[in-house]
Amino acid sequence: MAGYLSESDFVMVEEGFSTKDLLEELTLGASQATTGEVAAFFVADLGAVVRKHFCFLKCLPRVRPFYAVKCNSSLGVLKVLAELGLGFSCANKAEMELVQRIGVPASKIIYANPCKQIAQIKYAAKHGVRLLSFDNEMELAKVVKSHPSAKMVLCIATDDSHSLSCLSLKFGASLKSCRHLLENAKKSHMEVVGVSFHVGSGCPDPQAYAQSIADARLVFEMGAELGHTMHILDLGGGFPGIEGAKVRFEEIASVINSALDLYFPEGCGVDILAELGRYYVTSAFTVAVSIIAKKEVLLDQPGREEENGSAPKTIVYHLDDGVYGIFNSVLFDNICPTPILQKKPSAEQPLYSSSLWGPADVHVLCVAEAVGLPQRHVGDWLVFDNMGAYTVGTGSLLGETQACRITYAMSRVAWEALRRQLLPAEQDEDAEGMCKPLSCGWEITDTLCVGPVFTPASIM
Repeated sequence: MAGYLSESDFVMVEEGFSTKDLLEELTLGASQATTGEVAAFFVADLGAVVRKHFCFLKCLPRVRPFYAVKCNSSLGVLKVLAELGLGFSCANKAEMELVQRIGVPASKIIYANPCKQIAQIKYAAKHGVRLLSFDNEMELAKVVKSHPSAKMVLCIATDDSHSLSCLSLKFGASLKSCRHLLENAKKSHMEVVGVSFHVGSGCPDPQAYAQSIADARLVFEMGAELGHTMHILDLGGGFPGIEGAKVRFEEIASVINSALDLYFPEGCGVDILAELGRYYVTSAFTVAVSIIAKKEVLLDQPGREEENGSAPKTIVYHLDDGVYGIFNSVLFDNICPTPILQKKPSAEQPLYSSSLWGPADVHVLCVAEAVGLPQRHVGDWLVFDNMGAYTVGTGSLLGETQACRITYAMSRVAWEALRRQLLPAEQDEDAEGMCKPLSCGWEITDTLCVGPVFTPASIM
């Protein structure tokens, strides 16, 4: 092991533990405490991160993963991913500083923000971070002046019009502008070593990766004509982080592998990278948030009564955090989070149409509407799963926002697999396509998903 993560960094649990069990203990203790108010309790299953990594290695054996720090910069996540040998994609000085603080060498960091502050470019230069991205002349000029020894990766635009997050509206050079940018880099004696792209978060079409890889091939040929030695292809992110996503990770990986075999075959000398965030952490985090206020609202529906003879009602709950905090997926991903009931309500316990809101003085947008919940009370906790992406940021870790307590857990089997960097013997093979503990992806039947051959888009 490299020594980034130690047993003191997490709670060791036996196989089959439940994050909800740990949350129940934590919230019970918080409810009984009189000091030390905490906005939310997270439990992070680091073993789930390890499983995702093994799945990635199985499905995309030619791709070297880098972790997008902005997605979740909690120390437990960074340490376990560093232990697994990942590189890190950083968007700013704070993220570079954070990963270097835990011992990650500069050679494993990409400064991947295509809109960089000059002071932060100088920080990257001073601290040995040499791989930077760009997509326009101004960014190139800033790096030429402030970090002349940098190695540049040209970020190209993609067709991400159907993705939840359309990054190409802001970032990425069009194919018709790439030659001009490559010529400017050559004139400025700046070395362009590769091409990157991002199909956007929540991309519903795996063929978007294939088309972007085809486009990248064309840019590689442009670079070679102009004298650039290009040897890096960065596939970006956009990979799903939860089970049951519209497009499965395995399907995306199959399309990528086919495109790589066609446009960047093995032995071509190109290092294939990817920058993953949600994929690694979304499903690993579960959170509990307390109810701080409650209001019952009678529904004005004459002639309608509930079974107990009372007037029908809806219940409004205010939580200790909202859409400008850990529930930002409501704004950015158009996702309505649904709480998990710790205990299944009895048949006699009615469910009420409920709405969830953040603190009334700050968060004025609804977290979730029309949620069927049994009667809850002020001081109770609501639990939500799949809460690892964009809920814990560098700001909260540096004390700039209200603190959220994170408890890291890992099973003994996961810890042993991490220490040995290999998978244990396969266990069950009965559930086709399911990820078993610490052999994620290895039981999945190898199926070929051969998509159409793409031709690089023409330059108009």
